[in-house]
Amino acid sequence: KENVVDLTGAIDRIKLARPIRFNYIADERNQAQDGFLAHEIGEIVPEMLFGLGKDAVNSRGEIEEQSINPQGLVPLLTAALKEAIAKIEALETRVAALEAG
Repeated sequence: KENVVDLTGAIDRIKLARPIRFNYIADERNQAQDGFLAHEIGEIVPEMLFGLGKDAVNSRGEIEEQSINPQGLVPLLTAALKEAIAKIEALETRVAALEAG
């Protein structure tokens, strides 16, 4: 690997994500599941996105669905959690100092 840098601003990016609950139209079981709309999450984490584009059509006129690789979200979630932990620890330190003083 090269050009290795820490992931920053993760909380702000995660706040842009819109988790949804949905049913696939073609799913005969009509089973609800949790996820994201590919074109929306692709704006936040483009490396997760596969496919040509929202509502893209192939040469036969069939919709080429976009999909996502949810594993691509793990580093962003981990970075956001670490940022949140750092904020919590800073607040705990401030509260302890206020309570002691």
